[in-house]
Amino acid sequence: MPPMSEFIKHECGLALIRLLKPLHYYYDKYGSALYGLHKLQILLQKQRNRGQDGAGMATIKLDTQPGKRFISRRRSNSPQYLKELFEGAFAHFKSLSPEQLNDPAWLKDNKPYTGELLLGHLRYGTHGKNIIETVHPFLRQNNWISRNLVLAGNFNLTNVDELFQQLVDLGQYPKEKSDTVTVLEKIGHFLDDEVERLYNWFKPEGYDIDQINRLIAENLDVARMLQRACRKFDGGYVMAGLIGHGDAFVLRDPSGIRPAFFYQDDEVVVMASERPAIQTAFNVNVKSVQELERGNALIIKKNGNVQVVPFKDQLERTACSFERIYFSRGTDRDIYKERKKLGELLVAEVLEEVNYNFEKTIFSFIPNTAEVAFYGFVEGIHNFLNKDKAKKIREGARFSEEEIERILALRPRVEKLTVKDEKLRTFIADDSSRGEMVSHVYDVTYGVVANNEDTIVVLDDSIVRGTTLRDSIIEILGRLKPKKIVIISSAPQIRYPDCYGIDMSKMGEFVAFQALISLLNEEGQADLITNTYKKAKKLLDEGNGHTVNLVKDLYDRYEYTRISDQISKMLTPPSAGCEIKIIYQTLENLQEACPNNNGDWFFSGNYPTPGGNKVVNKAFINFIERKNERAY
Repeated sequence: MPPMSEFIKHECGLALIRLLKPLHYYYDKYGSALYGLHKLQILLQKQRNRGQDGAGMATIKLDTQPGKRFISRRRSNSPQYLKELFEGAFAHFKSLSPEQLNDPAWLKDNKPYTGELLLGHLRYGTHGKNIIETVHPFLRQNNWISRNLVLAGNFNLTNVDELFQQLVDLGQYPKEKSDTVTVLEKIGHFLDDEVERLYNWFKPEGYDIDQINRLIAENLDVARMLQRACRKFDGGYVMAGLIGHGDAFVLRDPSGIRPAFFYQDDEVVVMASERPAIQTAFNVNVKSVQELERGNALIIKKNGNVQVVPFKDQLERTACSFERIYFSRGTDRDIYKERKKLGELLVAEVLEEVNYNFEKTIFSFIPNTAEVAFYGFVEGIHNFLNKDKAKKIREGARFSEEEIERILALRPRVEKLTVKDEKLRTFIADDSSRGEMVSHVYDVTYGVVANNEDTIVVLDDSIVRGTTLRDSIIEILGRLKPKKIVIISSAPQIRYPDCYGIDMSKMGEFVAFQALISLLNEEGQADLITNTYKKAKKLLDEGNGHTVNLVKDLYDRYEYTRISDQISKMLTPPSAGCEIKIIYQTLENLQEACPNNNGDWFFSGNYPTPGGNKVVNKAFINFIERKNERAY
C-alpha cells in the first residue's frame, strides 16, 4: 500500500540465477528439471512490491548447437503481470507426456525457458508510457552468439543526453533517447568491441570459427568491457546482463545507491534486489547472503567461475534511505529493526505535542507500510511510561495500593482508526464529485473518539505531496470530532527531486517546497525566488549546473519546524473542525536509525553525484517557468 499522502513510483526489482550444475542434477535432487524457473518465480513474487507496471524474464541455454533457439524472453504489462508471465512460460510444458517431463536433456533440447541462466525483472516505471516495449529485459540480438546481450536494470541516469551523444559520435543510430536503450547500446558497443578484439587476436593463429567462438567465450574480459562502457555513467543503478554464450554480470553504482544482494553455493549463484527474497527462495540464513559492494561487478563466467571485481572507483556510500523507510519489504532483519527505530525516535516530540495526556490521546497508523514503524513508536511510548511509573512509585513512598494500581494501569490508547476501502473506484469525471468520492476511500472506526476531547495521533511512513492527506485522511478523521489531529511522518520532509530511481522529479509537487515558496511570498521575499532562478539559469547556460544545489540556500532561511508548521497550515481543509499538526522525522534521527543507508538527498539536498545538483537546479527552473516535465 502506498503512503497515505500519495502513490510514489520508484525503483524496480531484479533477480538473476545461474545454475552451476546440469539440469539432470536438479531433476534428480529436487524432482524437477524446471528448478531454476520455479526459483525465479519465487524471487520475483517476493519482490513484487518493487514493480507494479510489468514483469519480464529471459533465459539462456548453454552449449546449444547452431540453429537451435538458445535465448527465450517473455514480458507482460497486464494487470496480472506475474501470473500471465509465468503461466505463459509454464504453458510450454503442460501438454508434455510424463516421459518428456522427466527427461531434462529432451526438455533443454526442445523447450524454451530451460536454460541455465535466468534473468527476471519487475518494472516500476518512473516515466514514459506503460507499454510492453518498456518492460525489461531488453534484448540486443546478433548472429554472433557472443554479441547477444540481455539486459535488465534498476536505474536512472542523470546524463542520458551526454551518453546518447557519445553513441552517436561512435557511429551508432539508437532507436530512441532513453536511459534503458542508451545503456543497452553502450554496453553492447563495448561487448562488440571486445569480441572483435578477440576475434582479430585468434584469427591469424589459424583457428577455425568454432574454435574462435569457444576461445572468445573463455577469454572475454567482462570486467574490462564494463569498465569501458560505464566510465561516464552518472546516477544510481544496478544492472544485470546475460551474454549469449553464457557469461553473466551484475554491477552496482559506485555510491551504492541502489540495492543488490547475492548468494552462491556449489549449485547456484543468485542475485536479487532484496535479501529476504533470496533467503526465502533458497532457504538460507541471513549471513549467507552478501551485499554486492558499490562500484563492483559480480561476474559469472560460462565455465562457472564467479568473481566480484571493481569496475569503477568507489565514491562515498550513499545507499538510498528510502529503501529502509518504505520501498523494501520489512521482512529484512535489519530493515525491520531500523523502521522500528524510526518510530521510536518520534516519541519524545509527539508526547510533548500532546502534553503527555495519555488518557485523552489515541494512537494509530496508516497505511500498512507504516505498521512496523508504529510498533517501534508504541514500544517507545511503553518504555517512557515504564520509566515514568518507576519514578513516580519511587518518589511516592506513601502511595496506597489503589494509587499504585492506577499508575501501573496507565498505557497508550492504540486503536485501528482507518481502513482503506480497496474496492472503491472513482469513475465520476467532474472535480467536485471526484473530491467527494476520494474522501471516502478510507473508512473510519466510529465510537472510539470522544467528541471534542480526544487527540488523534496517526503515523505515516512519508508525506510527499499531501493531497490525499488533506482531501481524504484529515477530512474523514475530522468526522470523528477530535479535539486535535497530529500526523507524524517516519520520513523527514521531502524537499528535493530524486534522479536515481524514484518518481519524484517535479519539485513543485512537494508540499515541503510549496511551504517554502509560500513562506517566502508571505514575508515579501519573492525577490529571493527570482534571484535563485536567475542564478540557476546562468549556471546551466554556462554548463556548471552540476556544481551547487542553489535551492538549499532558500530552505536554510527557515527552521525545520517552521516548514512543518506551514505544511500543517496548508494541509488543513476548511472542514477540518479542529487543529491540525504535522510532525516530521528529523534528519538526525534518520541517520541514527539507518546508519548504513545515509543517502538522504531528497531530504537534505546533498546529492552523491554531480548530476543530482544539475537536476535540482533544472527542476527549480521548470517550476518557475511552469514546465510540467522531468528535470532529467
